[in-house]
Order: sequence, then structure tokens, then C-alpha cells
Amino acid sequence: MNRLVIRAGWGLALLAGCAAAGSDAVKSDGRLAPGEAIFRKECAMCHGNNGTLGLSGAKDLTKSTLSKEEMIAVVTRGRGGMAGFGHLLTAEQINEVVDHVRTLHAAP
Repeated sequence: MNRLVIRAGWGLALLAGCAAAGSDAVKSDGRLAPGEAIFRKECAMCHGNNGTLGLSGAKDLTKSTLSKEEMIAVVTRGRGGMAGFGHLLTAEQINEVVDHVRTLHAAP
């Protein structure tokens, strides 16, 4: 029973993360940029598609003051409650994700 409740909660959180995004992130041909596609798959559950969801203590990425190098280190190794993705993503993919996150600062 407890597992069912936990799974339902994660499902709702995932839906909330998806709902937080606008359609302006999609390219004119309907595809997402590689960094954004990875972000939506791996990060949006906690950060939301626009970086502001804050689930489970996730930081608001629109307010980040980290440099690009610091962001790459966080995504690679993790920090606080966030797991690192260095074992899952290539250096190029991590760079693409960080480039996408840096665009969230300019988002309305």
C-alpha cells in the first residue's frame, strides 16, 4: 500500500513538472534541442521544465549564480540531494544540458 502511494506521488510530481513547461521550448520542426530533451527526461521531475518546480528541495535554476563550469560539476557529480549524472551522460550531453539550463535565466 505504501509503495502504491509513493508511486502515485511520483506520478503526480512528474505530471506537475510536465505541466510547468511552455510550448515555446520546441523547435519549429517539433523537436527539442538535445540538451532540453535530456533535461526534460532526467531533470524536470524535480526542477520542472522551466527550472522552478523545486520538488524535493531542488533548486530554482532560474536563480542560479553558478558558473558554467560549476554547473557542469554539479550535473556530473551531484550535490546535496541531487544525484550526479556523470555515469549516465557523456561530457557532451552534460554540456548540452548545462547550456539549456543557462537559457532558463532569460525565460519569463
